Amino acid sequence: MMDYEVFKEVVKEKILDYLPEEYRGASVDIESVNKINQKLDALQIRPSGRYVIPTLYVNDLYEDYKRSEDLQTILQHTADSFAEVGRGIAVTPNDLDMEKIKDNVIMVLVNQEQNREMLQNVPHRPFHDLAVIYRWVITQNEEGMGSVVISNELSERAGLSEEELFQHAVENTKEMLPVKICPITEILMGIGSEEEELFEMLDLTSEELEANLSNMIWVITNTKNINGATSMLYEENLHKLAEKVGSDLYILPSSIHEVMAVSVKLAPPEELLQMVNEVNMCAVKLEDRLSNNVYHYDKDLRKVSLAIDAPVQRLDGKIDEQPMFYNGEPKR
Repeated sequence: MMDYEVFKEVVKEKILDYLPEEYRGASVDIESVNKINQKLDALQIRPSGRYVIPTLYVNDLYEDYKRSEDLQTILQHTADSFAEVGRGIAVTPNDLDMEKIKDNVIMVLVNQEQNREMLQNVPHRPFHDLAVIYRWVITQNEEGMGSVVISNELSERAGLSEEELFQHAVENTKEMLPVKICPITEILMGIGSEEEELFEMLDLTSEELEANLSNMIWVITNTKNINGATSMLYEENLHKLAEKVGSDLYILPSSIHEVMAVSVKLAPPEELLQMVNEVNMCAVKLEDRLSNNVYHYDKDLRKVSLAIDAPVQRLDGKIDEQPMFYNGEPKR
C-alpha cells in the first residue's frame, strides 16, 4: 500500500487520464489549504478559461484508498465527480464582477482558536470564542450554493472593509438563509446523531419536553440547514424565543449548522458544558464542530455572553502548550 505522500503524487500525475477530453491540457495542483477547523490537501484541476473549479480533498481520497486499495476505481470516481460538479458551476467573467460581492456576501461562524491560521488571512469579526467570516455566493440553484471564503486580498480588490462586509452580510444572510427556530420534537425523525445524543443525555422524553416550554429544546438554524449557527447572531429572534419561554436562555453549539437553546431553568451550565464537550468529541465530525462552550442569553440586557469563563479547548482534542482563558487571566 502506498503511503500518503506517494499517493498524492500518483493522483496528481494520473488524474487527467481519467477526465473527459475538455480537461486535456488542464493544470493539476495539490495545494495545502485552510478549511474550517483543519488543514487539507486540495486537488485542483483547472482547464483553460475556467474561472471557478470544483475542489476535492486528497485526504478523503486516501481514506478511500486505504479501505479498498483500488487506485483505478478511486481515480475514475474522482474524475467523474470533477466533471459532474464542474458542469454545474460554469461561471462567466461577469459572475466574478467585484461589484457583485456586496450583494452576495453572507456570514458564517467558525471557532477562533481552531482556525487561528486561517483568520490571519481573512476579514473577520470576533464573537466571544467564535469569529464571523464571509463567503461570496457565486452560484445558487435548487441543489445548493457555490461560494468561496472572502480573503483579505479579495476584499481589497472589491474595495470593501470588514465593516462594510459585515453590514452587507447581515442583510444578505437574513434574506438568502432565513432564520428558522423550532422545537426539537418537530424534527426528531430527521435529527443527526449529535442532537439525538444530547437529547438522550438530558434524560427527558418527548412528552416531558412538550409538557412545558421551560423543558423544551429549541433548534436554531436557517431554512437550508447549512451554516445555520450564524442565526444566533440575530438577537431579535433570541429575544422572541426567550420571551416565549419566559426566561434567559443557554445556547448550545451543536455544530456550525445549528445551535440549540434551552431555558436556564433546565440544567446548570456546568452540566450543559460537559454534555456539549462529550457530544462534540464523540458524535460531531471535526469539520462541523463550532465550540466546546455554552452561551448565555440575557433577555433583559438582550445580550449573549459566555455562560462559563472556561479555558480554551481545541476542537480537535489537542492540548495547547499554554492555558488561555476567555474573560480572565492568563491569556496567550
